[in-house]
Amino acid sequence: MSNAYRNNFLREVTANVEEGEWVKMCMQCGVCSGSCPLGPHWEHPPQEIFMMIRAGKREEVLKSNSMWYCTSCYNCIARCPRGLPITHIMHGLAHYAKRLGMVPQNQQTAKFAQKFWDNLTKKGRVNELTLGLSLYFMNGFGEGVKTSLKMQGVGLGMLKTQRMDPLEILGGHGCKDVAGLQAALKKARQIEEAKAVKV
Repeated sequence: MSNAYRNNFLREVTANVEEGEWVKMCMQCGVCSGSCPLGPHWEHPPQEIFMMIRAGKREEVLKSNSMWYCTSCYNCIARCPRGLPITHIMHGLAHYAKRLGMVPQNQQTAKFAQKFWDNLTKKGRVNELTLGLSLYFMNGFGEGVKTSLKMQGVGLGMLKTQRMDPLEILGGHGCKDVAGLQAALKKARQIEEAKAVKV
């Protein structure tokens, strides 16, 4: 990538991030940040991220933990006076940072997202039991045992009310055409790899 392209981070975002072309429309009113239930925890709130993109602060944006805090509540989109697709941009930035290997280390949301995706794409439906167990143990065996013991009441309650099937540990239910799903995902990966920007 040339230095000229590196200095134009807005162009890079526009080309590689979902809905990235909307970043230049932000008027810095801060309504998105004020509407976000996790607003106080963001390293950089959305309007600040957008200004940093326009200022060419590539490393600071892509290595930030900010976009990983988005919970897809859509408050920001509903209240933005310009109707910017802020949630989509945040997830797009997170995805792009992941593609470039720039996810902050020990980012819990990124770990959760990967566990959820891996679980979902096996059979096209989430296996709640195996997903829950993988989340409990994602930070090590000792932490997993502590979390499992702490959550045993919830697990037993789910079993009693038939909200969780213990046979899910054997694989659980899948969608009607698992092979078709896998083929579609493989094709999507090929398309994404073909258009990936070399940095």
